[in-house]
Amino acid sequence: MSTRAVPKRYPAQSQTEGAIDLRRHRRYPIALEIQYKWFNSRLEHMGSGTTMNISSGGVLFRSAQPLPTRCSVELALSWPFSLNDCALKLVMRGRVVRSDDHSTAVQVSHYEFRTAGLRRDASV
Repeated sequence: MSTRAVPKRYPAQSQTEGAIDLRRHRRYPIALEIQYKWFNSRLEHMGSGTTMNISSGGVLFRSAQPLPTRCSVELALSWPFSLNDCALKLVMRGRVVRSDDHSTAVQVSHYEFRTAGLRRDASV
């Protein structure tokens, strides 16, 4: 039987305004258009907004109205890069962990890139 040392995973640490950030995933400040769907019983609600920051474990975004805490949500972000001239969307699923008049935080449980059709050339 083989025994191997497994390195410990430490949270990403950054210094922000004198406080240490101990989040598990590094946040990237980026403003992307976002469309979302959240579900309440059998009703589907839709909206849009703008991301404030994203990571592999979560998204913080602004929208016109707060979403209910703990509701399931699907997010579709317009990705700024293409794949072989095909637009990409980053689709994330998760649960709202915090929401107020200023922002909504989602803990992401699944994410994937999807193609979203051909990019239109601005010179045409």
